[in-house]
Amino acid sequence: MPVRPDAPQTRVWERFVALGDSFTEGLDDPDTTEPTQDRYVGWADRVAAALAARNAALEVPFGYANLAIRGRLIDAVISEQLPAALALHPDLVSLSAGGNDVLRPRVSLRAVMDRLEGAVVQIRETGADVLLVTAPDVSWAPLVNRVHPRMVEYTANLWAVGQRTGAFVVDIYTLRALHDARMWGPDRIHFSSEGHTRIAAQALWTLGLEQDDDWVTPLDPAPPLGRIESLQADREWVATHLRPWIRRRIRRESSGDGRVPKRPQLAPVERPAP
Repeated sequence: MPVRPDAPQTRVWERFVALGDSFTEGLDDPDTTEPTQDRYVGWADRVAAALAARNAALEVPFGYANLAIRGRLIDAVISEQLPAALALHPDLVSLSAGGNDVLRPRVSLRAVMDRLEGAVVQIRETGADVLLVTAPDVSWAPLVNRVHPRMVEYTANLWAVGQRTGAFVVDIYTLRALHDARMWGPDRIHFSSEGHTRIAAQALWTLGLEQDDDWVTPLDPAPPLGRIESLQADREWVATHLRPWIRRRIRRESSGDGRVPKRPQLAPVERPAP
């Protein structure tokens, strides 16, 4: 079980709003109750379910909105989602943005982090708490590890933003249980249901809700792939996921074009996350 040097004072939040891109929308953690609707659960929904259950035990109301939309760059998150979030008067806001910007060939990381910090300051000025999430460590992942240096730089800057603004920082970079292909979806960019479950537990622990230590325990090792199997898996990934992503970039299209938030208004969490 990880040990905090100084355990945060646990608060009881009543109005939680999640902002961001596909990570917070929940890809690749499918909602099994609506398998044909292209809907996902994700770590934020799982955090909301746990907070709602705690509040129910305390007989305290709880509402949750998730405004995240896949493919959104940080400017879109701030211009489209932030005003809508503040209008809901939240007391807890998760903000995970900039990941899609970091994947662009040309990007000013300093500009991205300045935009992110400005948004955090704006939220904090309302009295709400903010929950930030680091980038993951992808140094172990074939092909995807080429973006590892940018993930390191993003994470280092994010910790500084958290320190300057008093935001909570969910450290998934050092969550070694995520160093397993089974924690990731087929596209090697989004997390599987198991990965989102681990991240939700890390987030709840960060907020001061004690968790069983299962979330930090890696899965039993999977049988290793042979060289030919690994090469075939890499070829399939390039054809199925990388090439379509590149085509969208060339055409200046987004996977989130035409989409709307899955939970645009604060509402009770009626069931636990599956």
